[in-house]
Amino acid sequence: MRSTIGEGAARETLLQEMITSLKLIDTGARTEEDIFTAPSQWMPHGRVYGGQVLAQSVLASARTVEQGRAIHSLHGYFLRPGDITEPITFSVDRIHDGRSFSTRRAQAYQKGLPIFSMIASFQDDDPGFDHQAPMPEGLPDPETLPTVAELIGHIPDAVAQFWATTHPFDMRHVPSPLFLKVEGERVAHQAVWFRAVGRIEDDDVVHRAAIAYASDQTLLESVMRRHGIAWGTPGLRIASLDPAMWWHRPARIDEWLLYVQESPNATGGRGLGLGRIYTRAGVLVASVAQEGMIRVKA
Repeated sequence: MRSTIGEGAARETLLQEMITSLKLIDTGARTEEDIFTAPSQWMPHGRVYGGQVLAQSVLASARTVEQGRAIHSLHGYFLRPGDITEPITFSVDRIHDGRSFSTRRAQAYQKGLPIFSMIASFQDDDPGFDHQAPMPEGLPDPETLPTVAELIGHIPDAVAQFWATTHPFDMRHVPSPLFLKVEGERVAHQAVWFRAVGRIEDDDVVHRAAIAYASDQTLLESVMRRHGIAWGTPGLRIASLDPAMWWHRPARIDEWLLYVQESPNATGGRGLGLGRIYTRAGVLVASVAQEGMIRVKA
């Protein structure tokens, strides 16, 4: 199950655009905060993708931390929609540097207004207790599952073509995607295999940021699947609200990762998604939690 050469080239191009958007520019300006700027990546709906500004905030914060301290957690809030035609300015407040941990507060701005706010913690590589929840067994290998291009590449729609031919990640759903309809039981759980469509540089900070980028794309689908809502449902309005993420162990975004997702609750126009990300060998890489606004307008 392979994409055509043309599709592969387009996807590689968007992957490079994603990587470029993660290469922040240090403005050299500093009062009590460090200031960076970065471009926005094109999206078919015209709004900044939440995972992009999340990953950029991770990298901006990491640029202010001493080498050897890796991000292990973040808690953030999306405040306003971002505009893909405008650059983003990031301010990072060096809240605390301790013997083992560093804490940073990052805010992303467009036109002088905050669009995202985050607090992140970084830690030295310290020894300690070690255990993890096991990866689910019996799931199909990613190579046996259809690509997005095979599923919706024939649809002459800008959003469908973006997902099918130019998206920077290869994503394959278990049991099936939610692009046009919800197949099977209305259950509040699913899994997604994903990886970058090309090679990423050997930099653990970049890989952690890219995993954060990808984590925002499908997490709320466990809510949607439970209620029979597909992305193509007329009147669907969905927005990420408050991501939280914990990195447990290093991993590469350009190798297959399994994103196991579930939703324990939905109420008041909000749905809660929980996720665990594993390597193909079953190593638990990260845990994710987020509420999102999910409404279907009549």
